[in-house]
Amino acid sequence: MAAKNPKTLFDLAIQCLLRHESAAIQALEDIPRDIFVPLFIAAFKGGHKNILSEMVKVWPFYCLHLGTLTVQEPQHELLKAMIENLPVCPANSTASWKPKLRILDLRRDSHCRITCPQVSIKSPFCFHSCTYSDHSVMKMEGQLRFIDSESTIHLPRPIELLVDLSLDGSLMEKEFLFLLVRKTVESLGALHVCCRDLQVVKLGDCKRTLRFLDLNCVNRLSVDKGSLTDITNILSQMSHLKSLRLLKVTFRSLSGKVFKNFLSHLQRMENVKELKLASFCLKNRLDSVLRVLPPSLDFLYLPSCEISYRDFRFLAQCPQASHLKILNLRNNAMYWDDFEPFQTLLLNLSGTLKHLEISHCLINDSAISVLIPALIRCTQLRILSFAVNPITMPMLVHIMHRLTPLMKLKYVIYPIPIHCYERWHFQSSLDRRRLAIVQLHLKSMLQVAGRHDMNWITYSG
Repeated sequence: MAAKNPKTLFDLAIQCLLRHESAAIQALEDIPRDIFVPLFIAAFKGGHKNILSEMVKVWPFYCLHLGTLTVQEPQHELLKAMIENLPVCPANSTASWKPKLRILDLRRDSHCRITCPQVSIKSPFCFHSCTYSDHSVMKMEGQLRFIDSESTIHLPRPIELLVDLSLDGSLMEKEFLFLLVRKTVESLGALHVCCRDLQVVKLGDCKRTLRFLDLNCVNRLSVDKGSLTDITNILSQMSHLKSLRLLKVTFRSLSGKVFKNFLSHLQRMENVKELKLASFCLKNRLDSVLRVLPPSLDFLYLPSCEISYRDFRFLAQCPQASHLKILNLRNNAMYWDDFEPFQTLLLNLSGTLKHLEISHCLINDSAISVLIPALIRCTQLRILSFAVNPITMPMLVHIMHRLTPLMKLKYVIYPIPIHCYERWHFQSSLDRRRLAIVQLHLKSMLQVAGRHDMNWITYSG
């Protein structure tokens, strides 16, 4: 009775089942439906591979989602076992038994339950099922209902597997992909692998793998290292992107045919809310990219993109950047004298901006003094990073004084003042004693302001 969370009789019964594996497996077809979900959760957390394998075969609901369950390296064997035992019934089967499981969702989703509530007994429904692919369960079952009413031919029942894929070239990833391909072939076309989040490292090495996926299902695409031509070829097969992240993309010219083709396919993405272009040279051509996107992006990341003053003037006025929640301009040198366009941009975003990243931008005292009046208007700001900029100690103190009244601002990553260096900003010339004095001064200011919930941190590189 002294335990904080004593186990109930139900919990003890579940643990008893898991301890007696063979008995638990034999009992799966007879236990009540209400026990399946808690038993699945306990079996997954406990790593009971054999029980999970058998549970997938007799799952009594239309869908099965991992939901909030954490998947780390040890759990990958459990995922593979669940895929291996997906109840795909081949076309020439004469068995009268038909499995109920139609959708296996191996993605982690904090807003997803293990199984969706049944809307209707006659026509089961899953809130997370694929709606884009011609091979989705929803579309295939509609076709099957028509064929079954007209023919005596037994066709395989469609199955949908929802996954997020990271094509990073690792052995684990290769083994997982091999299993997916083998299971798809084994299903005789009944299994639809639906990838919503696709991350690709070195696109040139993954072209073969991508042919096996229906790219029209992808909502989030991330490519690290690839040619713009190959990326455009992928985009040509997509229509429903919500997030696009491109890093280290190679192409010859911003005025060439390849770039224009890229823009034409980007223009078809009517649902994009997040754009990340890192190390993607856009000097004086940012307008070309943003104009083809839908208005009111949520997230815009442009680190190391050589953003020019002309680009900033456009950014300050364009509708695509009028309601941003996150703006990342890290590592873009802002060496011009006129910061009015940046100030205008911040004023336009004052009601929505939550995270601003302007580290490594060569912003000095005079520039930050222009931006402060706009920054203090950003009442939704939660994170501000302006590290590694040539700011003096008096200006840093002034900034803290002006920012502490922003009650939603919790994290500030500030620059080490230039007086802490013999040569700004060479790591070897940093005076640690001076930096310690700066940190104590800022800590004291936070205490005086009563902002114990506010964190000011820094780094030197």
